[in-house]
Amino acid sequence: VQLQASGGGLVQTGGSLRLSCAASEPTLSNYVIGWFRRAPGKEREVVGAISRAGTRTYVANSAKGRFTISRDNAKNTAYLDMNNLKPDDTAVYFCAARHSVTGSVYNTADQYNNWGQGTLVTVSS
Repeated sequence: VQLQASGGGLVQTGGSLRLSCAASEPTLSNYVIGWFRRAPGKEREVVGAISRAGTRTYVANSAKGRFTISRDNAKNTAYLDMNNLKPDDTAVYFCAARHSVTGSVYNTADQYNNWGQGTLVTVSS
């Protein structure tokens, strides 16, 4: 499956953005979706993940209470809603997919084998 992340941009501290991850095929419901980010000079880190049906989510501690992950399988799209953004959230954000037959979520990059091009989020102070 090919993925395309979009929705990044420049936002002020405290602002919000919604990132979308669109899939190239109408079977996104067979895939776990993960969101990751890479900040300048830092390692890639997980932001969160959502199970195939959207019944389970994982959100990293750095994003808890501010970021929400959801999906609309009918639209072959997953979302990352980011609120109360901080300058430390500045990064390139990626979505990734892993085919699964269970309701699990995966929170490490090596568990995903389909990656989209990232979208840049810049939070100004």
